[in-house]
Amino acid sequence: MLQSFITSFQLKNAYRVNSIIYSINQLPLIKRILPRKLYQSKGLKTLGNVISAFMEIIGTFLGKGLYVILGIFLMCKVYQTPTENTFTHIFLFLTFAGAVLNTYMFNPTKDKYYALIIMHMNAKEFTLSNYFYTMLKVFAGFMPFTIIFGVMAEVPLWICLVLPIFVVMVKMIFSTYLLCDFEKTKVARNENLPTKVLWGTVFILTAVSYGLPYLGIVVNQTIFIAVLVISVILGILSFYKIIHFTQYKEMYKQILTRDNVYAVKKQTSTKVIKENVSKKIAFDSSITSNKKGFAYFHDLFVKRHKKILTIAVKKQAAVISVILLGIIMAVRINNGFAVIVNGMLLTYLPYFVFIMYLLNRGTTMTQAMFMNCDYSMLTYRVYRTPKVILGLFKERLKTLIKVNLLPALVIATGLPILLLLTGGTDNYLNYVVLFISIIAMSIFFSVHYLVMYYVLQPYNVNTEMKSSTYKVVQTITYFVCYYMIQIKLPTWSFGIAISVFCIFYSIISLFIAYRYAPKTFKLRV
Repeated sequence: MLQSFITSFQLKNAYRVNSIIYSINQLPLIKRILPRKLYQSKGLKTLGNVISAFMEIIGTFLGKGLYVILGIFLMCKVYQTPTENTFTHIFLFLTFAGAVLNTYMFNPTKDKYYALIIMHMNAKEFTLSNYFYTMLKVFAGFMPFTIIFGVMAEVPLWICLVLPIFVVMVKMIFSTYLLCDFEKTKVARNENLPTKVLWGTVFILTAVSYGLPYLGIVVNQTIFIAVLVISVILGILSFYKIIHFTQYKEMYKQILTRDNVYAVKKQTSTKVIKENVSKKIAFDSSITSNKKGFAYFHDLFVKRHKKILTIAVKKQAAVISVILLGIIMAVRINNGFAVIVNGMLLTYLPYFVFIMYLLNRGTTMTQAMFMNCDYSMLTYRVYRTPKVILGLFKERLKTLIKVNLLPALVIATGLPILLLLTGGTDNYLNYVVLFISIIAMSIFFSVHYLVMYYVLQPYNVNTEMKSSTYKVVQTITYFVCYYMIQIKLPTWSFGIAISVFCIFYSIISLFIAYRYAPKTFKLRV
């Protein structure tokens, strides 16, 4: 079994290292100094292995840490129920939901496909060695965070130590249930294609997890300990079943089909995306415009893509309005919650950088621009002239800013109102700063994504994304915005700083677009 694990781990690592080397080779400047025979370079392979090991460690701890901090610990502060009971209550039901959605054993991954279908490795040895390695990572990944944040939530230390074991046991219990189901029905479940019943179960468990504490109802420590003991007993029995199950080969023959393994790739492939985008285009000959030149051309595009652009943001604005109204009702009912919200509005403005990042439609709009306009038009020389490129850029920038401003205006208006209703502030300029900073963030992301698209145009003639630089900038943008969640600064100082930054960044980005877009905005090979 150990040899099977070593072989499978080497296989997965080789695939990961080759992917890393390929990505490095796509970076500008760097690819010019790299050796031609990249995959034979010991230096690059060593670097790839270091990055791979780092990814393995980060994958073990990062997601679980964020899950415990954001999904459980910080949520405990929202409710008036005892913190220790709220922590274990949320942890309990989210663990059940996670076990239903993610078993690992029934996940059709590429490394399983290569090992079991192509290389014909022993199915049982491969499954058991990798499954228990994954459970070990689950245990190790949760342990430091359940101890640190569990103790901060006043949960007894011994329970904090046992919580990772509880997660592992629940996952094994559900995996065993699916194994027994396969023995009866001879139908293997694919966890990447959950049924409506599973989604309904997850929804109910999540609602119970976060909804009951709002009503003042939480599972107390006694009940939690009873569930914990039962889970450990059933987990031990499940462990016995897992190691004595004899039909792994038959089960994986069903799960590891090419359609299942490459399902995610198929769903996110440019062909499928293009088909989905095309379905949302209005092919109505009566659609016209009174504008002229670039404005006319762009206005027709916007009107025919209403479902992608304007309708989507209207739904965003409606959902945000409902959320704000719900919070307003909650703060009017619960004075303690009002105090918490007031404090958050005066210190958590950096959090909204990430929210505005998520709401921005820049990626969707530029994708639609390429697949339903630029993909064809860039083949014409006249469309690649500086006058046409910059003319359309101006029209598109105005539209993208207008589109993103709708949900931004709802937030920018709602936050000052919420601040006023929760007790207000001594510094009345905080109301103005809240409004202006949200608008500035919205404009910033509109400019950022459009400039990225024009300067780094990532697609080739087959509508495949081929620019590693574009992906790197996307990744950096995500992590910077996500990092803002961790920052707590006074609304006044951060609001002024972020607004000034957004203005200067936008000016510089527009200069870069006007300077380089005529040279870089073209189809990739």
